[in-house]
Amino acid sequence: MEISAHIDALRREGDLLAEAAARTDLSAPVPTCPDWRLGDLLRHIGHVHRWAAAFPSQGLRTPLDEAGERAAIGPMPSDAALLDWYREGHAALVDVLDAAPADVECWSFLPAPSPLAFWARRQAHETAVHRFDADAAAGSPGPAVDTALALDGIDELLRGFMVRSRSKLRSDRLRTVQVRTTDGPGSWRLAITGDPVAVTTDERAEPADLTLTGPARELYLLLWNRLTTAQDGRTERTEQTRQVEVTGDRDLLGLWRDTAVVG
Repeated sequence: MEISAHIDALRREGDLLAEAAARTDLSAPVPTCPDWRLGDLLRHIGHVHRWAAAFPSQGLRTPLDEAGERAAIGPMPSDAALLDWYREGHAALVDVLDAAPADVECWSFLPAPSPLAFWARRQAHETAVHRFDADAAAGSPGPAVDTALALDGIDELLRGFMVRSRSKLRSDRLRTVQVRTTDGPGSWRLAITGDPVAVTTDERAEPADLTLTGPARELYLLLWNRLTTAQDGRTERTEQTRQVEVTGDRDLLGLWRDTAVVG
């Protein structure tokens, strides 16, 4: 995806998140984040948007220390002002990324063509996943994530986060997972060992220990641990109408849910 497409997705998903929050009490639980209420979600995403905007807007070359982060975030609002505070931070982040020069130099933490490309992509997916959380708190699903964004988000999660040395997805023996989309050019194979996960995008002939096949929009949320599932034969039925086909070792789904977590 182009930087402009990521910024457009950030704008759209952030607006949808605000719409879901506006029709929901701040005390409503967030089923997809069991420790949170809606107010916690808004404070989190509002914090992240302000934190992320600081790097390209100020050209910061290193991570913010505690004092710098406090300065970037500013004071936390009251409950009455929380939704407006979230909207202001989201709009400011969109404006910063929109106005930033393509060659802006600043800190980032995943491989990307440029720092601007990194921040636009990361915040688009941060916001899209949490928009799903806000919809869950509201008790009504919003529009499905665009297929192109879902494909891109699966790739960021698997080839960006899961391969990091800090990832906790590990196994004391080789275990393989194949992720295959049915509505776009997406196929990823994970080799899980005691070392950082290795991910390739080739379609191998030999079967994996676990294969997940389905629409990108569902795989995106399933891999981000946002879909509750109930087993039914070879299929994981999700909260939406489509299905993800599961073939192979279901214990690997449990390993994924327990350890494939981004903090």
